[in-house]
Parts: sequence; structure tokens; C-alpha cells
Amino acid sequence: MAIAPIDLQTVFSQVDKVAKTQLSQRDGQALHQAIQGVQIQKKIEEQINQVNEAQNSGDGAEKVKDRGPDSQDQSGGGKKRQKEEKKDEEQPFVLRDPSLGKNIDISL
Repeated sequence: MAIAPIDLQTVFSQVDKVAKTQLSQRDGQALHQAIQGVQIQKKIEEQINQVNEAQNSGDGAEKVKDRGPDSQDQSGGGKKRQKEEKKDEEQPFVLRDPSLGKNIDISL
């Protein structure tokens, strides 16, 4: 099947439209990628500038209580003493030798 000259005239007249369409598609993809890159960069900058929440570390050094000289006897010291007394009551009485483990016998 041969191509007639009239067909070539139609094809040549449409070539510039096809070229414009392909060019706009390529430019559209590049533009779309550029927009996505800018959006990603904005998200990263927001994350960098954002203040993160502190992680819950439980009861630790971050708890600060103001204690005066009298407050230990009233609240903090009393509770602490009660806990120590309970520990002493729970442990069985063991007789310990004060000199045990302090002397070394070198005799042969």
C-alpha cells in the first residue's frame, strides 16, 4: 500500500501539533516533578523548625520538689523513714561479725 501525496500533506500539516503536544507533556512532567520537590522541601523545613514533644521518661530527674528544712520531717522525710522501717521489719534478723572478711591469714 503506497502513501498518496494528499496523505503526506495531511500528515505534514499535523506534525507541528503533535510536536507541541509531546513538548507540553514533557514540560508538564518536569513541572510536576519540580512542584513535588518544592513540597517535599517545605515539609522537611517544617519538620526541622517544629518543636517535638518531650518523650515521657517517667518519674525521674525532671521532677523537682521544693523542700525546706522543715518540709523533710513533714512529708518527704517521714515517708522515707516509714519505707526504711518497713524494709527492716521485712528482712529477717541476721547476726553479722564486724571483723568478718577484713582479716587475711597468710600463714602456711
